[in-house]
Amino acid sequence: MLNKIATLHALCFPRNPWSADEFANLKNQGCEIIASQNGFIVYRTTIDESEIITIGVAPDARRGGVASAMLALAERDAKSHGAKKMFLEVEITNAPARALYESAGYTAVGTRPKYYNGIDGIIMSKDL
Repeated sequence: MLNKIATLHALCFPRNPWSADEFANLKNQGCEIIASQNGFIVYRTTIDESEIITIGVAPDARRGGVASAMLALAERDAKSHGAKKMFLEVEITNAPARALYESAGYTAVGTRPKYYNGIDGIIMSKDL
């Protein structure tokens, strides 16, 4: 399964693809991974907060609700494990991802200057 997720991650993030070993390491560090044929989400819950590590949808399956479904599943799971808030970072230039998060109720709460190879990241959060 992790090999398939790594292949899908490479399609979604060709500039910086993660290997199956990197996904295994995330699982070993307590991250949860939800995956389908067309998408995945990796997140971690610590006490009462959860963080989305990465989310991706195959290019030919975008705009079909996969990301929204993955996000909703992760939020429900995090909440069931005691999380009261979900956080994420998104590249400031990634308008489709920002629109997804805003439509799901996330709001900007800060920035990480030059977080993505010189491009600012926006920190977003949502109360669960």
